[in-house]
Amino acid sequence: MSETPDPRRLDLLIPETGFPDSDDAMEVFVSWAERDGLSLYPHQEEALLEIFSGGHVILNTPTGSGKSLVATAMIFKAFSEAKVAYMTAPIKALVTEKFFSLCHIFGAENVGMMTGDGAVNRDAPILICTAEILANLSLREGEDARVHAVIMDEFHYYGDRDRGMAWQVPLLTLPQTTFLLMSATLGDTSEISDRLEQRTGTPVALITGAERPIPLTFTWSEDPIHDTIQSLIRHDKAPVYIVHFSQREATELAGAMLSTDLCTKEEKEVLKDVLKGVRFNSIFGKTMRRLLHHGVGLHHAGLLPKYRIAVESMAQKGLLKVICGTDTLGVGINVPIRTVLFTKLTKYDGKKSRVLTVRDFHQIAGRAGRAGFDTEGLVIAMAPEHAIENKRIKQKAEAAGKKKVKLKSAPTKNFVPWDETIFEQLIARDPEELKSRFRLDHGTLLALLQNAEARTGDAADGLTTLRTLLDLAHLAKKDRTRLIDRSQDLLDELLSASVIAWIPDADDPDRTLVLAPDLQSDFSLHHSLSLFLVETLATLDKADPNHALDTITLTEAVLENPSTIMRALENKAKSDAITKMKAEGIPYEERIEALETITWDKPREDWLNNLYNLYAPTHPWVIGRELNPKSIVRAMYSDFRTFNGWVKEYRLERSEGVLLRYLSEAYKALVQNIPTDDRTEGIWDAIAWLRAMLRSADSSLIEEWERLAYGTEPDENQEESLPDISANPSAFRARIRTEVHTFLRAIATAEYDEAVTKLRAPSTDDCTAWTSATLLDTLTPYLDRYGEIRADHGARLSQFTTINADGAYRWRVVQTLVDYPPPQAHEMADLEEPDNVSFLHFVVNLCDDKSPDGPILSLSHVEVLN
Repeated sequence: MSETPDPRRLDLLIPETGFPDSDDAMEVFVSWAERDGLSLYPHQEEALLEIFSGGHVILNTPTGSGKSLVATAMIFKAFSEAKVAYMTAPIKALVTEKFFSLCHIFGAENVGMMTGDGAVNRDAPILICTAEILANLSLREGEDARVHAVIMDEFHYYGDRDRGMAWQVPLLTLPQTTFLLMSATLGDTSEISDRLEQRTGTPVALITGAERPIPLTFTWSEDPIHDTIQSLIRHDKAPVYIVHFSQREATELAGAMLSTDLCTKEEKEVLKDVLKGVRFNSIFGKTMRRLLHHGVGLHHAGLLPKYRIAVESMAQKGLLKVICGTDTLGVGINVPIRTVLFTKLTKYDGKKSRVLTVRDFHQIAGRAGRAGFDTEGLVIAMAPEHAIENKRIKQKAEAAGKKKVKLKSAPTKNFVPWDETIFEQLIARDPEELKSRFRLDHGTLLALLQNAEARTGDAADGLTTLRTLLDLAHLAKKDRTRLIDRSQDLLDELLSASVIAWIPDADDPDRTLVLAPDLQSDFSLHHSLSLFLVETLATLDKADPNHALDTITLTEAVLENPSTIMRALENKAKSDAITKMKAEGIPYEERIEALETITWDKPREDWLNNLYNLYAPTHPWVIGRELNPKSIVRAMYSDFRTFNGWVKEYRLERSEGVLLRYLSEAYKALVQNIPTDDRTEGIWDAIAWLRAMLRSADSSLIEEWERLAYGTEPDENQEESLPDISANPSAFRARIRTEVHTFLRAIATAEYDEAVTKLRAPSTDDCTAWTSATLLDTLTPYLDRYGEIRADHGARLSQFTTINADGAYRWRVVQTLVDYPPPQAHEMADLEEPDNVSFLHFVVNLCDDKSPDGPILSLSHVEVLN
């Protein structure tokens, strides 16, 4: 330990032998918390006393009242006792914020993060994750889980219709754990408190009623939104968070703000300096750069994570005057906002448009005003557009002396009205009661069976655990009975899919329930038709050249349709069809009629439906669940398309984050639904290609953690902590083939500058440094003979890429250039088979670096034979 600990680092304030007792730990923590002369609020002191005495705490206090400090105290207590602490959040953006904040407080080496997209430092003693990650862990390991303290932020999600179960499961399955449940909008929690105390035997302290440190002022506005924003900025009410409930509206208003000069020259210079290190390398990046240089932020789920992180970081530094966003910033992200401006008081909840709930309203409004920044927060609600326009019409008529005016009517389509009375009701009412949500699916049951088999060797013990879980759950009697019946259906389905089996057989009274032996440790069932996918994959011919593409097609068919992307695909298909029909001279009326039948590409739709129709009669529980045939990953992989190329072609600039999430879901489904032993080289290649694409699209989280963990200059032990990328032979060979094929596509599209960037600097004497010019010169004889370089799926089959070891940590790779003789040769020699006599020769050398940063291929030479 350093002799002069950094006072900002809590981990360095802990003695090597730990604290003698909890009072000493609390004294050190309070001194750290008050190091800058700040005093704790009374409710914080009360919470700390309960935490350091080992009790549960439910903290229901206003936004800005210091809940994060209380959470840090619980983490500090666990860390000082060499225990593991988890902190959960509802969205990845908030997980990311908490992760980086705790890295600074406890040291990056002590903090990890887990989301559905991956994990960083997952063996750390302090872990930040989504609620679903902790719920799955607690289902698998239960009382054996190394989870000693849990902080559940935004605990009001307990009542969420779709996700609430994730907030309830840890309370039921982790009796060994101490909990801190936090939110500004909990409502009545007496039942939750009673059940938690009964389950764990530990008292629960409910702390509520704290005064909001920064009071809020609420205002109703019937002025045009641009006038309102300009007035706020003139009167020093920025930063302004302008809340929309659609990504399109947020993006459009942000763009409109470019016509307003928001920042001084000096402020713009600061923005320019701050943005020097941000990579705006996606299609929407140019727009994002312009917005941020202008002092305008944009924040919604359709953006790539790196752009959301940039907006959050700049907002936290007070550099942005306006942030246009959806309610993603209203879910606890710590951004100093002075004014919250609601453009509407209604939102679409996935099924219909409705007035905001009181809880939603207060969660978002609570972003206004931050301790240490403001003396008050301002919350403004805009009247509907037609009401604002009618006010202007009336004022204009009065000025002109007119008595009769024609007013604008409210929209009729999907419009839910709101007015000042509704605004006042939202301000005055208490949050709605939290209602228990509990859902049972294949993934939940499988996690319990996996845990039981690991503990006792008999997965059937997981059924007992499930019954106990249902008995403990906060459920009405009829709901509990329904879920017990549902559990039997799920068990039958897992048995039918051979994911589990009775050994020796179902008639043996001493039988044991076991999981299929070839399932990987992270095998999981994410979707309602995952078992259809698993069973059907087993029937495919692995020798078929299209096996990998068909596997992707099956996988995509069980994934939900991302509506934004599907609309873009359909629009492009219709646009292409119109162009073709016009060229063919088809009359207008026939073109319009034909468009009704055109939708996005659904490869092998009949084949998929036939498979499903064979499956459904013997699996009646899937009836009513539909396949979703589509071609996103398949089309991209088949042509080795780039992320940016796909975004540009389908005009998905505003939805890059949606595409990234869909590709991530497909990646997880391929990795976790396909048993390792069933993966062909083609499947390994598809997984490696998809992982590389995801990383190239946005690797900001990994890069930021590595920077925090290792600093700008890696220490001498860093290499030892990095993995050997060749340790998993299948995955390593797939990575090699992916890099070879990426290089192949670059030269096939004549992007020689891009191709050179896909090569590693020469590490041996038999490799040279290539330039785009030397590469083109070398390939010219081949191009003269064949006219093009093929990089389609057929040219990338694994049989055309050979990988041979050439000593320890060294491999030679040969890629056959799949070709066809020119037309004249076909006519003269009646040839139908390709020559395939030209080759790309590569070297992979890991002798000096087992985990190189960037490409691993060096191009040795190009062999063109006549």
